[in-house]
Amino acid sequence: MIIARLALQSLKNRWLTALLTVLAIGLSVMLFLGVEKIRNGARASFADTISGTDLIMGARSGSVQLMLYSVFRIGNATNNMSWSSFQKIAKRPDVAWIVPLSLGDSHRGFRVLGTTRDYFKYVRFRQKQNLEFMSGKPFDDIFDAVLGADVAAALGYKLDDPLIVAHGLGRVSFSKHKDKPFRVAGILAKTGTPIDRTVHVSLKAIEAIHIDWQTGARRRGGTMSTDQVRALDLQPKSITAALIGLKSKLSVFRVQRAINEFKAEPLTATLPGVALQELWQLIGQAETALKVVSAMVILTALLGMVTMILTTLNERRREMAILRSVGAGPGTILGMMLSEAAILTGLGVVLGMVALYLALGLARGFIDAQFGIYLNLSPPDMHELMTLGGIVIGGILAGLLPAIRAYRMSLVDGMLVRN
Repeated sequence: MIIARLALQSLKNRWLTALLTVLAIGLSVMLFLGVEKIRNGARASFADTISGTDLIMGARSGSVQLMLYSVFRIGNATNNMSWSSFQKIAKRPDVAWIVPLSLGDSHRGFRVLGTTRDYFKYVRFRQKQNLEFMSGKPFDDIFDAVLGADVAAALGYKLDDPLIVAHGLGRVSFSKHKDKPFRVAGILAKTGTPIDRTVHVSLKAIEAIHIDWQTGARRRGGTMSTDQVRALDLQPKSITAALIGLKSKLSVFRVQRAINEFKAEPLTATLPGVALQELWQLIGQAETALKVVSAMVILTALLGMVTMILTTLNERRREMAILRSVGAGPGTILGMMLSEAAILTGLGVVLGMVALYLALGLARGFIDAQFGIYLNLSPPDMHELMTLGGIVIGGILAGLLPAIRAYRMSLVDGMLVRN
């Protein structure tokens, strides 16, 4: 206790350098734990993008690729699956629901997704939350469109506004379906998922706008009007993928095997959780790099603390001599120096934690809105507490060098120092 008081008094006399050291350690701890929070939040947000779906089905491809283009709207499918195959899978007795997805068009840089009204009934996100409408309702007419929250906000759309779908995925397209405009029928509430950046239309609408197209180009001759198109049978010939919910979780591997061995055409079925795990394995090196950078920042801060103590050590030789002259042994000097390192590191850790949670509290709404990453403000878990404890121990060990040097200072050397 006496040693701790001596250390506090000594730091009080050098409050400016001590404060700067605490700030450096605090900022490094804030960065280190902030990277961990964002990393874990990104993982959780990716996992919560699709919730309650047992299988994702599409044409034969890799699991990660299938999940990326069907759920995250990243990349394109290598091939489509036929509508007849979709119907056969949908009729399986263990399938509770199935939602078709058709991708390929865009609107001013946002993906257009063709689906059915079941999409708004069965698709879940973030711990099985339902999709909710900020305004409007699901599409009824062939040329109704439901916008994600980000699409409406970025483009300034309101209910009943017209919009024109472009052929292909470019932000700027010269091939537009101007002859068949859509009407905004609904705007979804914010979800923090790729749904917010998607324009949703019916499968019939996808067929309708391509009725005059062949092999990616408009056919020569006249085009059909919207009234003429409505009179046609607009059943799709193929779709991009499908989301499947099963009646029992016990049947998931049986259904997956049946789809992967489907004889009519090569198909792939993947579990969303398994595909996400494969994705994290692919980007694991980037996560490791972030951890290494954050650890190096903490190491730099601790080295700065050691440098500060060593720099002031020569100025404190008389202080050490006086302490020795009043009966303080070398062990007391050693303990005081280690206590200083422990106090500086401990205060830095506390400051870093407080700053981190204040920053998360202020920025989590913005991060969720802009990047779709939900940051949980839960108390530090055991892993984080062990990390903080390791930082404090590391600070004490880093303080050994100046402590040993002070320990070796002789009383005679201290008394010979001149002002």
